Amino acid sequence: MSNPTSPTGLSSKGKVWLVGAGPGDPDLLTLRAARLIMRAALIVHDGLVDPAVLALAGPKARLISVAKQRSRHTMPQDEINALLVREALAGREVVRLKGGDPFIFGRGGEEAEACHAAGVAVEVVPGISAAIGGAAAAQMPLTHRRSASIVSFVAGQCKGLSQQDWSGLAGKGRTLVIYMGLATAEAIADKLIADGLAPDMPAAVIENATRPQMRVLRASLAGLPDLVVRHKVKSPAVIVIGEVTAQPHIEQLRALALEAAQ
Repeated sequence: MSNPTSPTGLSSKGKVWLVGAGPGDPDLLTLRAARLIMRAALIVHDGLVDPAVLALAGPKARLISVAKQRSRHTMPQDEINALLVREALAGREVVRLKGGDPFIFGRGGEEAEACHAAGVAVEVVPGISAAIGGAAAAQMPLTHRRSASIVSFVAGQCKGLSQQDWSGLAGKGRTLVIYMGLATAEAIADKLIADGLAPDMPAAVIENATRPQMRVLRASLAGLPDLVVRHKVKSPAVIVIGEVTAQPHIEQLRALALEAAQ
């Protein structure tokens, strides 16, 4: 890997690449991401990065897991920032491998800021987010001329959820995608219904997007909390709320294809 000056003019002995690992399927990596992973000497990776993606690393690569789980972090974010800076200033080229896209609920912005503040060159390699990858794998269009022209992404695990202003993010003609919302599914449903969204608004959960064990579960907004509990849905998963989750034409096309094949 080369060691050029960053686009902002900062320079250092080493460099940090913030690389999006995509939603899981290694075939969905960008070519640039795959090349960086295969050539990296040091990879600092999230816990949600699929093992098949990590398997692309070279045999001599040093892998450091900084997995984050609800209520338990292997390494706090400040320490991750310090690790990236320290390794780069020591002359190493570091691949910071993040599930999905680094700049969509991936704290990539914080890591980039830390690198710039320390004079470390940094480059961002985008990845397919869980919402985009999962929706595509489920054939669930997040926008559709008949049902949605607006998409919003929100984080569902934030403190003070009830105080957040989600008005206008969900409803007719809109799709709402919620990351990290499994543990607060009941509060999310209550909040949206209290804000005026119909309890029978279609909703879906996409678990393990693009992976072999992927599941797509559908319910009404009011039935969402029970769905998560009854089916024991686990992270990684995104919640999608809106009419696109119940696209009738897709089911009709599938039925026709099945009928034609028989």
